[in-house]
Amino acid sequence: MSNYSKTTDFAAKDALTTGNANKIVKGTEIDDEFSAIQTAVNSKANTNSPALTGSPTAPTASSATDNTQLATTAYVTAAVTAALATAETARQALFPVGTIYTQAGVATNPATLLGFGTWEEYGAGKAIIGVDASNTLFDTLGETGGVADITISGTTDSHTLTLAQIPAHDHNNTGTYDTGGGALNYLPNAGNPNFTWGGGGLGGRYGVEPNGGGQGHTHGITFDGTNANYQPYITVYMWKRTA
Repeated sequence: MSNYSKTTDFAAKDALTTGNANKIVKGTEIDDEFSAIQTAVNSKANTNSPALTGSPTAPTASSATDNTQLATTAYVTAAVTAALATAETARQALFPVGTIYTQAGVATNPATLLGFGTWEEYGAGKAIIGVDASNTLFDTLGETGGVADITISGTTDSHTLTLAQIPAHDHNNTGTYDTGGGALNYLPNAGNPNFTWGGGGLGGRYGVEPNGGGQGHTHGITFDGTNANYQPYITVYMWKRTA
């Protein structure tokens, strides 16, 4: 693309005296000027869909310009850089310091996966439970507790049943009667050895005597030492952002 430069000084001819051969405007001079003009015009870009070549330049718009002005590479670079910075700020806001990050696929540190922050492994072998101000076991952030397996002293627990705790049951009087010798005698069998009826009159005893010495009994506790105290669980990698 070239600019037009005039080659003939037509005004200078006016100052020449009459009769000076250079005062005459020649056709070749006019033709040369119009050829130069045509060349310059033909090399200029059209206003309608120009086909630009080389490295055309344009004014760089100010940040956040929103109109039909051309956007230079400088404007685009600045806009993209600002957008990435905003996106990075927003992304890090999703994972502030103290965030727990879980990953069910890879054990890679989130600093590598996310590209920011300082992260440390967190909660190995522990389930997470929410803070509960009404429960002293859970009322402080970071409290730990519980054990993986049941631990007891021995494997049994002794307890003596009270009368109310004994199951309801009957003691049936089963046996035979003998009236020989003028007396009603009960001949007990294994059903009730305590029923007797003395001779000659109303006497003897009837009923069942208490038995048992109030001894304790045991409740066996069986566990295999594995998963004996676990809730249903699934394992993941956990990390906590510290900076």
